[in-house]
Amino acid sequence: MTKDVLVSIKGLQFNLSEDETHVETVTAAKYYQRNNSHYVIYEELFEGFEGTAQNVIKFKEHSLDLTKKGLINVHMIFEENRKNMSNYSTPFGDIMIGIDAKKIRLKEAEEEIRVDVDYALEVNYEHLADCKLSMEIHPQREESFFDRI
Repeated sequence: MTKDVLVSIKGLQFNLSEDETHVETVTAAKYYQRNNSHYVIYEELFEGFEGTAQNVIKFKEHSLDLTKKGLINVHMIFEENRKNMSNYSTPFGDIMIGIDAKKIRLKEAEEEIRVDVDYALEVNYEHLADCKLSMEIHPQREESFFDRI
């Protein structure tokens, strides 16, 4: 995998009323692999706000860490069959979140890395939603990334 990549992150939440919420982000990123862990680093913009957050995603078999620093600050830890709590700091205030990862799948190929995470999300110690997160990483090329998805 090259250092310059495009990352696609798709999120899906199933809340208690059975409504689905889809979120998708595609952005340029930097990719590294060190000590059996993969790293993806990118800047995130927030509509309606000045400022960004630097996102660092570290993942390996059965675990994924997401750290945001800047306008939003959080360190979310996804570990299979383990619940982790974290303080999610936003411009509107702080929220205590719980991440209970049920399954983490990592697929590596020469031109693609894919990570899928199934987890339960708690907010202030109450179950909010069952969620799915999918991340695809591809080398940056002259051809359009959007032609492949």
